Amino acid sequence: MLTGAFLLAALATIPVPCRGQAAAGDSVVYRLSPASRLDVQTGKAGLFGFAGHEHLIRARGFSGRVVYFPGAPAMSRIEITVRADSLEVLTPPDTEEIRRVTEAMRTDILKVDQYPEITLASKSITPSGGEYRIDADLTIVGRTRELPVEVRLEIGPDTLRAVATFGVKQTDFGIKPFRGGPAGTVRVADRDR
Repeated sequence: MLTGAFLLAALATIPVPCRGQAAAGDSVVYRLSPASRLDVQTGKAGLFGFAGHEHLIRARGFSGRVVYFPGAPAMSRIEITVRADSLEVLTPPDTEEIRRVTEAMRTDILKVDQYPEITLASKSITPSGGEYRIDADLTIVGRTRELPVEVRLEIGPDTLRAVATFGVKQTDFGIKPFRGGPAGTVRVADRDR
């Protein structure tokens, strides 16, 4: 099975269309829209890694908000929660094997009964032109690690659109990268995006 990689970057690519609402003071609160996409792209490695393939995983259940301070962007904050049982492997074709991999990812790797949520919370935000560097805490299977997130941002009158990318090393969260093929010569890369 290819379950070893799927949890690691559950928030790796985050196009975030949001809807804005006025908030107290000089901040604006944007909530993630159901049209938002939170995708994971896994990599491949190993002696015969060329024979493997990458996987796309999408979160189907999530919530989150951005509290944005237009006059002081460094004071802004981001919180995103993903239901771990909502992660789904999208790698075509949609076969029984892919459905089994998705289920194994949820039960064996993510242990959704014990750890129902994956969270990302900003610790600091550093603006640089139209881009931002966010130092955030990512929690997966009960382990929290700090990581940098690079974000491109577009702000409209009532919407905020962000595209964020970051890499996650699955062993940092106690996850052993999946190995397959003859003698484990094909494996999922430890670092994904």
